[in-house]
Amino acid sequence: MKFELKVLQGTQVSWLSVEATDRQSALHQVQAQGYGVLQVRAARAGNWWPQWPLKAQSFNLSLFSQELLALLESGLSLIEAIEGLAEKEQQDHARAVLARLRTALYEGLPLSQALALQPSVFSQLYIALIRASERTGDMVQALRRHVAYQAQVDAIRKKIISASIYPVLLIAVGGLVVLFLLGYVVPRFSSIYESGGDKLPWASQMLLRWGQLLQGHGEWVLLGTLGIGLSLWLVFSRPASKAWVMRRVWQIPSLGEALRIYQLARFYRTLGMLLQGGIPLLTALGMVQSLLPQELQLALQRVITDVREGKPLSGAMEMHGLTTSIANRMLRVGERSGQLDEMLGRIGVFYDEETARRVEWLSKLLEPALMVLIGLIVGLVVVLMYMPIFELAGAIE
Repeated sequence: MKFELKVLQGTQVSWLSVEATDRQSALHQVQAQGYGVLQVRAARAGNWWPQWPLKAQSFNLSLFSQELLALLESGLSLIEAIEGLAEKEQQDHARAVLARLRTALYEGLPLSQALALQPSVFSQLYIALIRASERTGDMVQALRRHVAYQAQVDAIRKKIISASIYPVLLIAVGGLVVLFLLGYVVPRFSSIYESGGDKLPWASQMLLRWGQLLQGHGEWVLLGTLGIGLSLWLVFSRPASKAWVMRRVWQIPSLGEALRIYQLARFYRTLGMLLQGGIPLLTALGMVQSLLPQELQLALQRVITDVREGKPLSGAMEMHGLTTSIANRMLRVGERSGQLDEMLGRIGVFYDEETARRVEWLSKLLEPALMVLIGLIVGLVVVLMYMPIFELAGAIE
């Protein structure tokens, strides 16, 4: 659930938006980042119709980090770098974001506070990373870590997208073929076989009745189908419906485990990046909580409580199901060697590779399975249409 918080830092008052399970969790997340909280409220849900952000209004945070890093490494000051980015930017929305950053920097605010004035553009993780780098004086190194982190996230996302393109095309083409048969070919066969009546096989009768329905009331069938599709889209676009669907998906044995590994990999990688940036463990754990699905968020809240009471991170995460046997061993090694941040990054990379292997294996299995399934559906429709002809030929013989 999303909450909006009115916060105070120094003399600056601003609004932040965070994802949390309840008001108390949202309050802890923001207080852990050093803000004073003046007001907490649930984000406005808006009307029933889902609101989708326009692509033209998006701000490319990864590109911003890469360009800012390149300019700072070239020796430019922070204000000069932001000015240069604002001057070369072509998109109006991105130029406005950079202009507001430049104005805030001219007013004497540090970069982290300037970023916090635009919470809808810059995530709390990013702001916290920059704030920690300002304390240690290594903003360039922090930007390097973020760029590397984003590159890993984008790489695994691209593998998932590329593996899903061919199955989606198969489903789309197969669906169009089936719709063509049911919507155009079958209605024409139904008029030919009308005289056959009950002599036709039962399955052929059902198929031809569908064709007759389309012939007589095609526009109503189309409107009803569109209405059902729109209703399903409205229902399943709601956050509660999405959460319900994801809970059911997570209960599928192999797929649920793969999703859990993917979520944990992102969690480990992000937590390691924050720790490398100098953010305390408890603060970092609270900040990455919103990255996890609701069930794992509750488990992480219990982990935070245990760590606050003095228990080691590895033991607390093992107790509450936020680790695997391999990850737990690596966490223990990191705790003993004092390199927990580096070890968390290695765990994230390890499970990213495992996720990539699972995606590749699933795509190789799914593609032929979809081809066989679509072929069977198309073949079944064709056979049912031609069944009366086969029977007539048999009778003639």
